[in-house]
Amino acid sequence: MKLNFSGNSTLILGGSCDLAIALAECVIKASLSPILTYRNEKGQKYISEKLGAFAGKYRYFYLNLGDRDSLDSLFEQIGDDIDFLVDFAQSDFESYIASADEDSVRRYFAENISFRAEILKRASRAMLKKKRGRLVFVSSSAADRPNPGQGFYAAAKLASEALYKNLGVELGERGITTVTLRPGYIDAGRGKTYMQTREEEVLRMVPIKRAITEAEVAETILFLLSDSAAGFNATEIVLDGGLTAGK
Repeated sequence: MKLNFSGNSTLILGGSCDLAIALAECVIKASLSPILTYRNEKGQKYISEKLGAFAGKYRYFYLNLGDRDSLDSLFEQIGDDIDFLVDFAQSDFESYIASADEDSVRRYFAENISFRAEILKRASRAMLKKKRGRLVFVSSSAADRPNPGQGFYAAAKLASEALYKNLGVELGERGITTVTLRPGYIDAGRGKTYMQTREEEVLRMVPIKRAITEAEVAETILFLLSDSAAGFNATEIVLDGGLTAGK
């Protein structure tokens, strides 16, 4: 199926993770222009290394969750030229709720919820000038499947899903739409690390008996950015091989 796109410029938040890199490659091959964000020098180098074959076909900029100066700088550099936004950005924080450090909890939610709302405000206002825009939030099946130590992660994902859903409701009639994708266990990034020690246990719970590949996630997101998926708005789509369908 040939995909058509109403726009070109694609802002990818959390651009140094493996899924974002895979998406950037798909985006470039679809003749779109990705703009990836990185949080530190290590992330910047990783993007350069992984996308070396596509030099000149992507841009990347510094954006640190919680750092308003970096947000101002990002939008000063890219201006209002945003047609699509894909959000992989997420800080790391796993802890049992009863033993969590209070300052770490406060900082984690400020970065992953409050600051995300600021990003969405800036991006959606830029899109309103074009009277079109598509935003995809990459959540997690953990939002619907509690696991010990992942309470804060799940809470941040659920709150962020709500922000995206409301944005799609509030601005849908003005051409700005949103979708949340909830992947399950993935053979990339944190999922790959987790599965290295628990593969048998994990696959026993997944009806298709394998992890989702990063290519499947990237190609699904590319479809969600296309005109063919324009009818999806303010909703969640699950990509987990049936993980959350069972008990």
